[in-house]
Amino acid sequence: MSSSGTIAAIFPGQGAQSVGMLGDLAAEHPSIESRFAEASEVLGFDLWAMTQEGPAEQLGQTENTQPALLVASVALWDLWPNAQEKISVMSGHSLGEYSALVCAGAMSFTDGVALVRKRGELMQAAVPNGEGSMAAVLGLDDEAIAQCCEGIDGEVSAANFNAPGQVVIAGESAAINAAIDACKAAGAKRAVPLDVSGPFHSRLMQAAAADFASALAAIELTMPRVPVIQNVHASAASSVDEIRTLLVEQLYSPVRWTACVNSMVDSGVEQFVECGPGSVLTGLVKRISRATPTIGLSSASGVEAAQQL
Repeated sequence: MSSSGTIAAIFPGQGAQSVGMLGDLAAEHPSIESRFAEASEVLGFDLWAMTQEGPAEQLGQTENTQPALLVASVALWDLWPNAQEKISVMSGHSLGEYSALVCAGAMSFTDGVALVRKRGELMQAAVPNGEGSMAAVLGLDDEAIAQCCEGIDGEVSAANFNAPGQVVIAGESAAINAAIDACKAAGAKRAVPLDVSGPFHSRLMQAAAADFASALAAIELTMPRVPVIQNVHASAASSVDEIRTLLVEQLYSPVRWTACVNSMVDSGVEQFVECGPGSVLTGLVKRISRATPTIGLSSASGVEAAQQL
């Protein structure tokens, strides 16, 4: 398929990382390690060594996960020649929104690396360790989950609308445990705590908003070359100021991923390309829009397939 205007690039968020990611591809493509070296200069430590050697606990700390995934996504984007001419729209899941904005030319690579490192530090500091968490709820519709959360004492709400019947909730740890029980009682197939370091995309993250807005204000942004569908409203911003506002709001607002994918499909997208390690978004797209194919750039065969588009 070579028709332009029908291909979307999508970028994963936290959870896509793993120790050793991109190692095989990097052996064939030196540009991957070059990207990581550029990021390491910004960060002041060897990010490639951390992604290849771990330990997983260190890579899984959000201030490390976020730059690691942004750099990995941009490094994979680099492997797709002429992608700029083929893509009509982009979107990213949570942290992936920053990868999309870098690849769309809205912010520089080095600014993006520094910004998501700061975002991770602020998100981690917003809620003391152990006081907030997240849980995945499977097999219950959005409205039922909202009702379960509303009936709980304490802060808990939907944080990621990942796909129909697949929603993540976030909030205070005790409230999450109570909401898990409530969702199971309401008929959820599964409701399980997630191994994350904070209650991301919940109102508890508002504590990080002011400092993050200051960090964001210091970075030069321009309008992206193609529309970037942002998570808060599942639509593209119409100004640089709106991009900034939505990035701050995204810290403490749900990721409306189902709506983002549907928005792209409704606009005529016929092919998704996942630019990042793993295949989390490929799995979600299958649940949201089964008829729309997805290629992943995290394997040699995926890179080759994208080059044929």
